[in-house]
Amino acid sequence: MDRIFIFGTLKQGFPNFQFNSGHRLAGAFVTLEKYPLYLIGPRYSPWMINQTGAGFGVEGEVFEVDVSGLKQMDELERIDQESGYRRSTVLVQNIDSGEVMDVFVYLKTVEQYLEALETNNVRSGPWGFYSVEHSRLYRSRDRIDNGENES
Repeated sequence: MDRIFIFGTLKQGFPNFQFNSGHRLAGAFVTLEKYPLYLIGPRYSPWMINQTGAGFGVEGEVFEVDVSGLKQMDELERIDQESGYRRSTVLVQNIDSGEVMDVFVYLKTVEQYLEALETNNVRSGPWGFYSVEHSRLYRSRDRIDNGENES
């Protein structure tokens, strides 16, 4: 089993949770390092940028996932595509217990962020968490592909 830190749409009760077959660990978690978290593009996708020291300690959830569950998340996050996320590792701390653990996370590169900035696709941020209000702005790839506009 692997542990993965979830900060966005794969969180429990959020738009892509159906792609998360993991078992949630008790408590809330925060990254030990600061990272910038933005809403990006017409889909208002949450992007945690692989740029330590900028932004905030990002809050999220940790799940234990098996190989097939991790593969399903990798496919959703398109880690094999140039425009996709990169699976990396970060240290997170359980806010309640203080336990620190090394976990997987899906990050965007600084170069991907700079391209979004250059094309005026940064919608808001940086944030320290992805909220329910943020998730109401989110549009799935299918909704965008079917011609739904940003509003």
